[in-house]
Amino acid sequence: MERLDEKGQWIVLMGFIISVGIFFLAIILNQSVMVGQTTSEGVLEFPKAEIRDLRTEIIDITVAGNTPEKQNSITTLAMERENAIVWYSQTAEEPGDIYTESAIEIHFNNGVTSYYENYPLFEKN
Repeated sequence: MERLDEKGQWIVLMGFIISVGIFFLAIILNQSVMVGQTTSEGVLEFPKAEIRDLRTEIIDITVAGNTPEKQNSITTLAMERENAIVWYSQTAEEPGDIYTESAIEIHFNNGVTSYYENYPLFEKN
């Protein structure tokens, strides 16, 4: 009997296995790129610096003496520069033995990020 040559079949089988492996690696690589992109977009959209700047200004204004003109200017600037709705208020004071306690409520919303803080203030009696 004549012997069959099976070397060609092994070459085709190995080529098929390698192509399927490359296909699965391409899918995995594509998914990792998508996850990295959405993560970086989320980081870029978070307005950390804007919130920090507004928070500092609001606390400085409130400690120095809050007037309606100053509050209107902060909310107007936030809407003009950052397209964000910002409002803040100072809660009533509660006199204590040593300190008078009040708090500043800060609200920030730009349509994507919503931020709320209740910042306590203590003044010595």
